[in-house]
Amino acid sequence: MNIDIDELDGSLPDFSTHEEASEWFSNRFGTQFILKDEDFSEGKRVYYYHIVKNRDAYDRYMASLMDDGKMELKSMEPFESYSTVEISEDGDVSISI
Repeated sequence: MNIDIDELDGSLPDFSTHEEASEWFSNRFGTQFILKDEDFSEGKRVYYYHIVKNRDAYDRYMASLMDDGKMELKSMEPFESYSTVEISEDGDVSISI
């Protein structure tokens, strides 16, 4: 799955809540949009998601992290297999490769 981050970022509606934003991404990316973690930043709850672009490479990479964290990296493929989306509780969105 090819994702143009700039195009995606430019097409984002204004969200008021985390729920609005996560629903928009879920509708657009389906099972490729995965909640990975949540934390607090600057007094706000922030949710971290992955948009999976290469399921096989992503699954291998995530499995290696869960096992022993050791994976022989021969390319950037594991890191390019997903993009990270940060959504704050008030709907602010940040996308990274």
